[in-house]
Amino acid sequence: MSNFSSQLRASSALIKRLRQNRFPSTYPAAAAAARSFTTTECNRPTIVHKRSLDILHDPLFNKGTAFSMTERDRLDLRGLLPPNVMTSEQQIQRFMADLKRLEVHARDGPADPNALAKWRILNRLHDRNETMYYKVLIDNIEEYAPIVYTPTVGLVCQNYSGLFRRPRGMYFSAEDRGEMMSMVYNWPAEQVDMIVVTDGSRILGLGDLGVHGIGIAVGKLDLYVAAAGINPQRVLPVMIDVGTNNEKLLKDPLYLGLQEHRLDGDEYVEVIDEFMEAVYTRWPNVIVQFEDFQSKWALKLLQRYRNSYRMFNDDVQGTAGVAIAGLLGAVRAQGRPMIDFPKQKIVVAGAGSAGIGVLNTARKTMARMLGNNESAFESARSQFWVVDAKGLITEERENIDPDAQPFARKVNEANRQGLGEGASLVEVVRQVKPDVLLGLSAVGGLFSKEVLEALKESTSTRPAIFAMSNPTNNAECTPDEAFSIVGDNVIFASGSPFRDVDLGNGRVGHCNQGNNMYLFPGIGLGTLLSGSRIVSDGMLQAASECLAAYMTEEEVLNGVIYPSTSRIRDITKEVAAAVVKEAIIEDLAEGYRGVDSRELQRLSQEEIVEYVKNNMWNPDYPTLVYKED
Repeated sequence: MSNFSSQLRASSALIKRLRQNRFPSTYPAAAAAARSFTTTECNRPTIVHKRSLDILHDPLFNKGTAFSMTERDRLDLRGLLPPNVMTSEQQIQRFMADLKRLEVHARDGPADPNALAKWRILNRLHDRNETMYYKVLIDNIEEYAPIVYTPTVGLVCQNYSGLFRRPRGMYFSAEDRGEMMSMVYNWPAEQVDMIVVTDGSRILGLGDLGVHGIGIAVGKLDLYVAAAGINPQRVLPVMIDVGTNNEKLLKDPLYLGLQEHRLDGDEYVEVIDEFMEAVYTRWPNVIVQFEDFQSKWALKLLQRYRNSYRMFNDDVQGTAGVAIAGLLGAVRAQGRPMIDFPKQKIVVAGAGSAGIGVLNTARKTMARMLGNNESAFESARSQFWVVDAKGLITEERENIDPDAQPFARKVNEANRQGLGEGASLVEVVRQVKPDVLLGLSAVGGLFSKEVLEALKESTSTRPAIFAMSNPTNNAECTPDEAFSIVGDNVIFASGSPFRDVDLGNGRVGHCNQGNNMYLFPGIGLGTLLSGSRIVSDGMLQAASECLAAYMTEEEVLNGVIYPSTSRIRDITKEVAAAVVKEAIIEDLAEGYRGVDSRELQRLSQEEIVEYVKNNMWNPDYPTLVYKED
């Protein structure tokens, strides 16, 4: 135990150095200057050009019973509301009481689970009063993040035609070619900070859901508002409808999208090109997050746009960053310093866009720790064993995916382990005896009893299982299976939420949710506030390392490698600050809203965190002032 503790202390020292390196204290104090140009969102009165019932019917400005008597007179609301003025806290108490009472009764029959009923009730609140909606979400984020985001959002997308009540976001389709430049001006907001766009081709591992995929863009942006404090009036969910290859949707008379097969090849790229040009023409500073594009296009589009636009792909880069943070945490939980990460043997199940994204990022992280030269990259490559639907990927594989090629095992390497091309997952785990088993396959139950039994022979004192596929029924295994088969000492993480496991005698098997929501809000917010023209690998790496360093030694010792989602607002603030600092270090920062790059460079670590905090929107009712058009 003493050796274990000393190793953890060494790891803590590394974390401290990491934080110091990310935030060097060489900048002169500028607290007074920082206060002069940082702003707190929502503190200013808001000018509105409507009154009376028009205000009550506008979710952006409606306060319901919280309108003061002065505002009621100013906005012609007297007599249109009950006379008792309520606080926002009282409104939330009423709503929460109704939610608990109605969440079962709101179900549309036995096929409508409670989670979907909660989503329906929350969505109605969003339609009525946006500020109160986000207040409820922020104050109850641990309970309601799984409702507005994964796993419930997958069910929402599957049933979107039946749930659609009012448009939320914009729809660009293959039929709009040549019109997108003018279409973007149909959106009423003069400023848009964040766009989440999908083509619906690979929603959460559920496959091609066509236009129904807009639900994932809406859910992601809810978390940008709740976690990162992006102003909800400056976000835009987007669906690019290029058709669907889902035969069920093609034959469904109630389907809301184009009922034709998907565009492909150059025609497809031309549609995405036109969309990108249009949104960046109207909103040059917007950040675009690509979401749930099928593997064949995710990496190609990322490489096509990432050096020209402020964009990133959360499935590729966000998933990779969260996985790396968890992998570094698992090293710490094994009683080793994070610098030992390049010694980890990792079996990866899944070679789609998410799997390849994690592999590339993990390899870069290892190589950087080993000296960042050619031999370091080769050494890092040898730590990964990649298994897809056809089995172990080796250089003997015919028609190998070019993105997976760098991770194909050399034939002699595989043979030394008693393995060959196409070896099954259980064979690979049995022979390699990995430190980590990482699942990004979207195949529920892939980590079978046989696979988990094989992992018991791991050479690690504390093997780690990452069942990262979403939604819940696509998880490669459950925490109960992991702890009961592999043993109490296993580290477990998943993409969707599970309950902790009672191991008896007061011991708990922690289920860590390695959810992308730990990173993508901070990446977006940090990019916005830095003014960086691109989202660099260094900015993504800074975000990942910040998350890895967020956990205390005691938490890691207890098997907790990801924080509670109840802390998401603070986590996002720290991640965003790390992204801003890295943008400054790389000379990418150009500033934001009157704060130029020179002023950013003068800020210390603490001042950057305060700068981020002061630019996070809070769901407080603003004072409304009427003005005629």
